[in-house]
Amino acid sequence: MGKKIVVKVMIMLFLSAMMLTVSCAKKTVETDPSAGIQNGSQDGLSAEEIARQKALEEERMREDALRKAIAAEREKFEMEDIYFDFDSAELVPDARMLLKEKADFLTRNSGLTVTIEGHCDERGTTEYNLALGERRAMSAKRYLQDLGIAEFRLNTISYGEERPSVQGNDESAWSKNRRAHFVIR
Repeated sequence: MGKKIVVKVMIMLFLSAMMLTVSCAKKTVETDPSAGIQNGSQDGLSAEEIARQKALEEERMREDALRKAIAAEREKFEMEDIYFDFDSAELVPDARMLLKEKADFLTRNSGLTVTIEGHCDERGTTEYNLALGERRAMSAKRYLQDLGIAEFRLNTISYGEERPSVQGNDESAWSKNRRAHFVIR
């Protein structure tokens, strides 16, 4: 019986020692890996350094958003053509309105230069269409100049009927080919 008591005491002491050891062990703190913060620091960085890194990341995200917005605005500028009536280089009201938007864009982006391409439908001779395309490009250029865009920022070229936007031999195709197209350089 004395031996049983000694064994029980020994087991109790062993279990107590184990519990004490486990309860006093250094605890680790698990963190959210996406947060990048452990015990109030990020790889030993101070709170100020963490705040600065966060501010830099937010600034980078704002710059990325701004770059994307500018790229979208440039793409819109180049994708929107102005259109002309048959055998005419006179600006229609819709063309004037779009040219005002283009002038606003060019005013906001003063470092850009633009080539205005004059285009025609397939009717008429090559020489006639080249001359008409030039008149169309010049008409758009003069209007942009009247809106305050410097002449040196605007170049013109005529492609006549050589670069149709739409293939076809009907009015719906021809009306899309009588245009001035804008290319940022």
